[in-house]
Amino acid sequence: MKKILVTGGCGFIGSHTSLALLEKGYELLIVDSLVNSFPVVIEKIISLLNKSYPNIEKQIHLKKCDLCDLNLLKKVFQEFNSDKPISAVMHFAGLKAVSDSLSFPLSYWESNVLGTINLLKVMDEFDCRNLVFSSSATIYGFHEKKKDLKEDDFKKPFNTYGDTKYTIEKILKSLVQANRKDWRFAILRYFNPVGAHTSGIIGESPRNFANNIMPIINSVALRQREHLYIFGNDWNTLDGTPIRDYIHIDDLVEGHIKALEHLFKNKSKEISLNLGTGRGSSVLQLIKVFEEVNHINIPYKFSPRRDGDIAYYVADNSLAKKVLNWEPKKDLHEMCKDSWNWVSKNPYGYSKQ
Repeated sequence: MKKILVTGGCGFIGSHTSLALLEKGYELLIVDSLVNSFPVVIEKIISLLNKSYPNIEKQIHLKKCDLCDLNLLKKVFQEFNSDKPISAVMHFAGLKAVSDSLSFPLSYWESNVLGTINLLKVMDEFDCRNLVFSSSATIYGFHEKKKDLKEDDFKKPFNTYGDTKYTIEKILKSLVQANRKDWRFAILRYFNPVGAHTSGIIGESPRNFANNIMPIINSVALRQREHLYIFGNDWNTLDGTPIRDYIHIDDLVEGHIKALEHLFKNKSKEISLNLGTGRGSSVLQLIKVFEEVNHINIPYKFSPRRDGDIAYYVADNSLAKKVLNWEPKKDLHEMCKDSWNWVSKNPYGYSKQ
């Protein structure tokens, strides 16, 4: 049984990935600052697995630790590394709100970049050099043509969040190029993760204000908001609203597991892959599917375009399919169904549990 350290493992993507890793038989150490997540998610994960995996609680451990605290991070590694070494790190920790990154850039550079540098230093010290990194499609920036984005397309992030992700990617690539030690990296660029575990027991529950469209749609469905605001109805798309590539959290998680196994097989020193469905949906299409699947009306209003928005942002995922033998399976209907199933059962997320 290999040991995996998961940074940000109490968050949306980290928690779902942790669940899948446990099902695969890995032992986990979750390292999370809990700034934007809740520790109760660990209890939820254990409750989901207890019947099929007795004593699963012995395979998952949580340590509250901010990656910017280098000394504490070293202590965590030392404690968890004592009997058997950590084989790899799944790195989800960091700040991720695009709008906040423009307002508080120093916080993003410190949390995302300095935190990752500290993590890499400690990994190197403890001879742990396999890393799966949570990156973002925002690194590609503006692209005028409506084309699916490939991994080698021009990169020019248009916000601080994207800048931090691209900077981390360059740091990782520089370690591989230095070729001093056997570093292996899987860089996974997300498009728009949505949905939740089909049980409705775990899902997306940020402590801070939700910035992504699906949590906002859910809040309108709960009548916690009066309307959904759509930024622009004059885009060069089929219905005038922006087109995005939404991917179910389960498909995203499977991509992470396959990337980790790829590193363990020593097939590549570094891979950079898009994780999306390769299918674009407009905002109005997303609303319509949500309404149809869940039988709930979602009122919306149009407002002016936001700075930094673009008409079309869809992944070319052919490389991930080829390299990882991975295929996204769930469609927009399942994304909307599972997302609402989680939210309707947990209207306040983990905050009141």
